[in-house]
Amino acid sequence: MITDPPLLTLRRNFPRPTKEQVAAFTGVQTGHAVDAMQGSGALDGRIKSIGGVNPFCGVAVPAADGPADNLATFGALAVSQPGDVIVSATGGFTGVAVIGDLLLGMMKNSGCAAFVTDGFVRDVVGIRGVGLPCYAAGVTPNSPARNGPGTVGLPVMVGGTMVGPGDIVLGDEDGVVIVPFGRIDEIIERLAKVKAAEADLEAKVKAGLKMPDFIQSRIDAGLFNEID
Repeated sequence: MITDPPLLTLRRNFPRPTKEQVAAFTGVQTGHAVDAMQGSGALDGRIKSIGGVNPFCGVAVPAADGPADNLATFGALAVSQPGDVIVSATGGFTGVAVIGDLLLGMMKNSGCAAFVTDGFVRDVVGIRGVGLPCYAAGVTPNSPARNGPGTVGLPVMVGGTMVGPGDIVLGDEDGVVIVPFGRIDEIIERLAKVKAAEADLEAKVKAGLKMPDFIQSRIDAGLFNEID
């Protein structure tokens, strides 16, 4: 006989990055973080800032809501710590909003750094007033239920990317990027090289560069097939 699952399964005590590790990504462009991860790590491009662009960086608290429900997102309030980012997985369901301005306000009161979902949200005027970064796939006034089942603090799939508890999440006008907990130090090391390379190329572009060396060298080597 199959028994009913619990309304919520919570994991409070998961490994977290240090303050120094989080600080290393604060203010970093999402594109630079992706380059440091060799071209990947961003959520689906349809997940954008709602109510104004507000860059953020924090620690992931995943919440598996499922379609048309947001009990796990409420449960995440009991797990989150100041500086955390609640990340709600809906399986891409867009029939109802996961949160509105009031729940976002509770997150702000709890010290959260941002909210991210692959679903929709509502109350854009209120969201703008709360001022907490809110990233979603869209907006609808339809409201969800709070029935569960769901999980908090366990890995979820959001926007085509796995998000684990303790991952670092950062967002800006370009979108949202996930830095896996187990790769944080590796990515920090690569990030320094990415920033240096970006600064060097930016200076060359401002000085009039028309073709980067890595492309010109391939042309000169005959690697491009030219036809009439």
